[in-house]
Amino acid sequence: MITNTRLTAPTAPAEETRYEEELARGLVAADEEAFAAIYRRWGSLVHTMATRLLGDTYEAEDVTQQVFLGAWNGRAGFRPERGPLGAWLVGITRRKIVDALAARTRRLTLVDSAGRDADTTGPDEEAPDRVLDRVLLIDALAQLPRPQREVLCMAFYEDLTQAQIAERTGMPLGTVKSHARRGLHRLRQAIEQPPVPGTDL
Repeated sequence: MITNTRLTAPTAPAEETRYEEELARGLVAADEEAFAAIYRRWGSLVHTMATRLLGDTYEAEDVTQQVFLGAWNGRAGFRPERGPLGAWLVGITRRKIVDALAARTRRLTLVDSAGRDADTTGPDEEAPDRVLDRVLLIDALAQLPRPQREVLCMAFYEDLTQAQIAERTGMPLGTVKSHARRGLHRLRQAIEQPPVPGTDL
């Protein structure tokens, strides 16, 4: 349902409260214009929270989308008497961030398991365990943007070539190479901070 109500930004605390209440009523009524205004008002806050806690802008974008999708789908569960709309959105954001962190932990566990089970027969100058400590590698991988992390994990633990990664993911080969190059550069930076005396990686 789309109404023709014009939603203008508030200019004073009392007006701000009334505006938020108006948006809340619009959300519950499935007013798409009100929902768009809600996104404009709180989208930046949600994204900033997710970015700070996840340290990954790609994951933060996913979380932001999930928060507002969840708010829209769960709008019938909003109760103004329990708190303002902004606080309700922040609560959803926190839950989605926890979910994202849990998913990250599961991914890293799988990566670590794959690394332990990987076939180590035969020399491979690009094998990460010959250059980086496993624990540091897993931690550093967690800090990478998702595309870079996925490309490197497929290269490290599935022993896929860049061409095979491009075929599997559907990404252009040039993009795969770019992600691999940037990811390796970030890994080196992460591993070298703080520097270990006598180590030159």
